Amino acid sequence: MRLSERRKAMGYSQEKFAHALGVDRTTVGRWERGETTPECVHRLKMAELLRLDITELGRMLDPPPAVHHHAQPAQPLPRPVHGPGESDEMIRRKFLRLLTVTGALTALGPEAADDIAEAVERGSADDYRRMNDHLWQVYQLARSKRSVHGVVQDQLDALADALKTGSSSRAAAMCEAAGDLFQLSGELAFDSNRYTDAAAAYSVAASASDSAHAFDLWACALVRHAYVDMSERQFTEATETLDVARTIATRGDPALSTRYWVASVQAEAHANLGDLNACQRALDEAQKVTDLPGPVHNGGWLRFDGSRLPEERGARFVQLGRLDLAEKALKSALDSTALAKGTSYRRRGSVLVDLALIGAKRHDAEQAVTHGREALQLARQSGSGYVARRLQTLRDDLRSYGHDRRVAELAADIGSLHAT
Repeated sequence: MRLSERRKAMGYSQEKFAHALGVDRTTVGRWERGETTPECVHRLKMAELLRLDITELGRMLDPPPAVHHHAQPAQPLPRPVHGPGESDEMIRRKFLRLLTVTGALTALGPEAADDIAEAVERGSADDYRRMNDHLWQVYQLARSKRSVHGVVQDQLDALADALKTGSSSRAAAMCEAAGDLFQLSGELAFDSNRYTDAAAAYSVAASASDSAHAFDLWACALVRHAYVDMSERQFTEATETLDVARTIATRGDPALSTRYWVASVQAEAHANLGDLNACQRALDEAQKVTDLPGPVHNGGWLRFDGSRLPEERGARFVQLGRLDLAEKALKSALDSTALAKGTSYRRRGSVLVDLALIGAKRHDAEQAVTHGREALQLARQSGSGYVARRLQTLRDDLRSYGHDRRVAELAADIGSLHAT
């Protein structure tokens, strides 16, 4: 039996099978077409899902070559054909590679300085930091976040090679550069709905930042990890992670906005738990960022400056059912220059989804469809997994409408977007 036949016999669609394995649907498709074969890390789980032992799975995935009675002249092997999702697989391998290298480097400790070759030039760490800053800007401006994968792969590869032969006397600076780059890598994975990869990247970022004693960078890695928990509706776990992030942030630079970003994300976690008072306290704490003098973020792994608080406040009120307060805040945010059409697909799309949610909760089909349609268009144009996930939340609310044709069509289109 072929892999696809066995999968179907066990009741799995390609999408569900891929989700259970923590890979992309396109990866499963390539396995089934024989273009690539699963790595060992996936085979044990595959055998469990398909109710096969590992030997039976191996025979299914790696059938013996056909026997030819007449020898044929040797032909050069064709180059593998990489499908559209191959970049995700490559990013995953870079994650694991840099995880190993960074762990080895930080374990050496400063006492090993005399035993390691001085292979990293003096300006190297600063060069990586500058390149990371540039990549964050590219990521922020890119309409499709997937377009940034290739250049981030190259940077991961270069940093891994440098760490592998680097000097422990430069370990702190190089670990800080690694903690920075892994947060960006995690953002790419998170936006592509690859939560397991995102969580792994943020965990390594936190570990590398800890080794570098970079407290603000460390706290930001934990904040991003909390977003993974919330995306999987693990809100209690998210609040625990954020409590740790808040403690670490108090040891960071008081001129930076790190602790106030932690507070704004704590407000989201509390809102999801239905705790209005805790949510408002966190929002009030986050608002204090506006009292800080001068620049409060670095434009890279820390971009929180309070400018998003009106839309975040509106989103929290939607979660808590305070629709009157939410609509006022969201409409004000939507009219701002930062959310003008063509400026920020992700932010504008998120606000539009919240306004559509308000319409859905009020059974105002016109508002739900108008804002929902624009958000759907932005999700399609940008390829943003984040906006797509928010739209899925809207789709759940639209199911209570009954037989309204426009609403049904919007729900179906959102379902189609989610499936792809």
